[in-house]
Amino acid sequence: MPEARTLMLQGTASDVGKSVLTAALCRIFKQDGCRVAPFKSQNMSNNSYVTPDGKEIGRAQGLQADACGIEATTDMNPILLKPTKEMVSQVVVHGKPYRDLDARSYRERYLPQAEAIVKESLARLRGSFDLVVIEGAGSPAEINLKDRDIVNMRLAGWADAPVILVADIDRGGVFASIVGTLELLEPHERDRVRGVVINKFRGDVSLLRPGLEWLERKIGKPVLGVVPFLPDIGLEDEDSASLDGKRSRGASGAAIQAVRPIDIAVVRYPRISNFTDVDALASEPDVRLRYVTDVREWGEPDAVILPGSKNTAEDLLALRESGLEAKLLSYAERGGRVAGICGGYQMMGFRLLDPYGVETDRARTDGLGLLPLETAFAKEKRTVRVRGTVVAGEADAIGQPVEGYEIHMGVTTGVDNVAGVRGWIRLEAEANGRDRLKGSNDANPHEGGARLEGAATPDGRIWGTYVHGIFDNDGFRRAWLNGIRRDKGLDPLGAETAYRDGREAAFDRLADHVRRHLDIPAIYRILEGG
Repeated sequence: MPEARTLMLQGTASDVGKSVLTAALCRIFKQDGCRVAPFKSQNMSNNSYVTPDGKEIGRAQGLQADACGIEATTDMNPILLKPTKEMVSQVVVHGKPYRDLDARSYRERYLPQAEAIVKESLARLRGSFDLVVIEGAGSPAEINLKDRDIVNMRLAGWADAPVILVADIDRGGVFASIVGTLELLEPHERDRVRGVVINKFRGDVSLLRPGLEWLERKIGKPVLGVVPFLPDIGLEDEDSASLDGKRSRGASGAAIQAVRPIDIAVVRYPRISNFTDVDALASEPDVRLRYVTDVREWGEPDAVILPGSKNTAEDLLALRESGLEAKLLSYAERGGRVAGICGGYQMMGFRLLDPYGVETDRARTDGLGLLPLETAFAKEKRTVRVRGTVVAGEADAIGQPVEGYEIHMGVTTGVDNVAGVRGWIRLEAEANGRDRLKGSNDANPHEGGARLEGAATPDGRIWGTYVHGIFDNDGFRRAWLNGIRRDKGLDPLGAETAYRDGREAAFDRLADHVRRHLDIPAIYRILEGG
């Protein structure tokens, strides 16, 4: 089989929209009948994705694989960096933790090994598909990092990939960022750039036309398109930096007054991870989702969600120091609803134990005390897809099927034998022929190959789980929200929203949007060597 063609998107900076544009092009090429796969050699993100074989990659590459209509593999993101402390990241290689390294150690000791891993992964993809769309990282003009680069121009050379340079006009200085980036490239790197794309445009493009004409004369390369900003795209974000621009999501303005929306506060701690677990809630017609970082933002929520964390103990201490812990405990004592997912679930227990120094140098950290649990951090990470049924907790939710995935280092067990608090989701035995349930959440007994997972109070107002993506399950999400609706005197809603189906429609909507505003025939000519 001939080696697949390649196309690479690089950016003038981080967060210019490379991930979303890569997903859009993947869907466009798929629509046009091409067998296409995404690739990002090294990703830095605490928002991760579990592949079907139970490995961990960057969420953006999982999303891009979904856009291609294929199952994700670790070859699509062989190296994932998950920040844990200041200047320290957990290095995940082919979906499994390798070790924690500081920035200097990673650059000086590991990058030489990483080069071979990246090349081998890319070669396997190129042997299995017609086209590989490669996403760069940050900027190719970081001159202090270029000698050991494995994510931008050196990678483009290994892949013999033509490069499209993406710039974000929304942040300002777009012409300077494009010209400056190209000026800082070596001549052979500049020759590899075949065109530029201006992303996140707001306004009348005709007013931009003189600037575009000047830019093409200046750089000697075509502007392949100006892509307007597309709000509420319906696809998850990769990085928590994106949360800065959307402090509140869902119903707003006049709609808030008209439908008395459900107000859900999501606690945003410094090392928040897998925050996309709550995205499906914002798709509900009467839900307003707020990210809370300060006691002044607390308000009067109808429910509070504690999301995942890459460093549970440190984020718990940040919660304590900010005053949000006191707010949360007072809220729960008055009958408020609190839900915790993964790291948030761990925080809800009596204590966190870290005998191996996995997350912190403190052997013990007191928890919130909302559930009679303790979590001990282990050396091995559990990553697996799961499915099961709700068997306790919120009355409306009992019997609802759920599926999702687990990514965690902690083993959570029950303490003090508090009556009425028990596992509330019965997970099925895993369907890969191996019992991979050992050592995870052993507080909940296995029953005929299945096990009880999580913990909930008898009334279901306080619960926690390791199941990421639990709100993506339409029946469960509606049942949980209907309990809140009844509290507010609102009529319950039927299970009509198909969140996962809406995600497929969102891919097509994104592809149509980008196809309208990019010169796709010119991109095909670039692929053909023109």
